[in-house]
Amino acid sequence: MRNRTSKASPQGETIDLTPMLDVVFIMLIFFIVTASFIKLPGVEVSKIDANTAQSYKKVGILVAISENNEYWIDKKRVETTALKINLTRLFNDNPKGGMVIQADNESNIETVAKVADIARDIGINPVAISVEKD
Repeated sequence: MRNRTSKASPQGETIDLTPMLDVVFIMLIFFIVTASFIKLPGVEVSKIDANTAQSYKKVGILVAISENNEYWIDKKRVETTALKINLTRLFNDNPKGGMVIQADNESNIETVAKVADIARDIGINPVAISVEKD
């Protein structure tokens, strides 16, 4: 019988981590591209305090109303005459998302109601008003 001897493996072998790093970077790029980013209205508002507020996750359209009753969408001031056109465009881009109105404490209820009425005419559902939760 022959005596088979196996060669001992060299002591300096290491694990190559390059393929694992490639996978991690590909996953990172995938998550960055597919992440939904929060849209900001473009004006800072002081919200109304409420005790019975419920959180709403699916925001498609965000409209802010400043203390001077100005409308802000996507960091741009929108005139009253162009409000319906802008809301229709945003609704056509994302028909599944609802709308959130961020109204300042000092804004008139008429301006908030006008935005809600236009949203109802377009077919945006649901329409929520953002408040500070105690």
